[in-house]
Amino acid sequence: MTEARPDHPEFETHRAHLRNVAYRMLGSLGEAEDAVQETWLRLHRTDTSHVDNLRGWLTTVVARVCLDELRSRKARREEALDESAAAPAGAAGRGRDPEQEAALASAVGLALLVVLDTLTPAERLAFVLHDMFAVPFDEIAAISGRTPAATRQLASRARRRVRGGTPSRPGDVAAQRAVVETFMAALRAGDFEALVAVLDPDLVVRADSPAGPREIRGAQEWARGAVAFARLAGTAQVALVDGAAGIVFAPGGRLVRALRVTVSDGRVARLDVVSDPPALRLVTVAVFA
Repeated sequence: MTEARPDHPEFETHRAHLRNVAYRMLGSLGEAEDAVQETWLRLHRTDTSHVDNLRGWLTTVVARVCLDELRSRKARREEALDESAAAPAGAAGRGRDPEQEAALASAVGLALLVVLDTLTPAERLAFVLHDMFAVPFDEIAAISGRTPAATRQLASRARRRVRGGTPSRPGDVAAQRAVVETFMAALRAGDFEALVAVLDPDLVVRADSPAGPREIRGAQEWARGAVAFARLAGTAQVALVDGAAGIVFAPGGRLVRALRVTVSDGRVARLDVVSDPPALRLVTVAVFA
């Protein structure tokens, strides 16, 4: 057994940074805390007297721990394809603090967490470490076991997925986004009048359900029911959904519902609510540039 090394009080100065890296890699506060704890254990089993940059060394270690977890998670998902896509890995959330997790998700962006969850482990590693924490490609390559050139390509591919490509008509997307954000503000506030004002009077809302698709017509009829559940909008964020401005509901960064929003003449004319797991797997989510 490897002898434990003396305490490293400076570890605490890097704990928040390591948790931020791990959370962006794993999308779960419980799993991020586990990764940080494993990093602490590895530090105490290793002679780091030769390490000049402890923060960099710890970042590399926590990244390796997270990459192993992502690969293990991918294998588990492939073995359980029949399970609901909405069920997050490690959902039990060991030591989970809902308020802290919500704060982290808000800081990162729920839509970004949804997109990161669609990347391969190597893509996620390259994008998170390089684009979010400015780790050089040669260091990331050493972690992933790839060449710096291949790692650069992984980050580039992940970046395109995150951004969803360049819209062919960015002006239209910007106008859609403004309408959808007004809609979300009214919904979060539970403001019936403001909500109706941004809806087309002949609004059509179509949603999937276990009993089959259901449809509601009319702005006022739908808005009355919607404001009663305004509290649920706290887990929603405006994002690019299938290339247009839409809304994602992603508690803990796991997509559970997506709204395709059709905007006409500056108002929301149609809402298509997707919550069926097989259908959600076909939805493309990206963040606004």
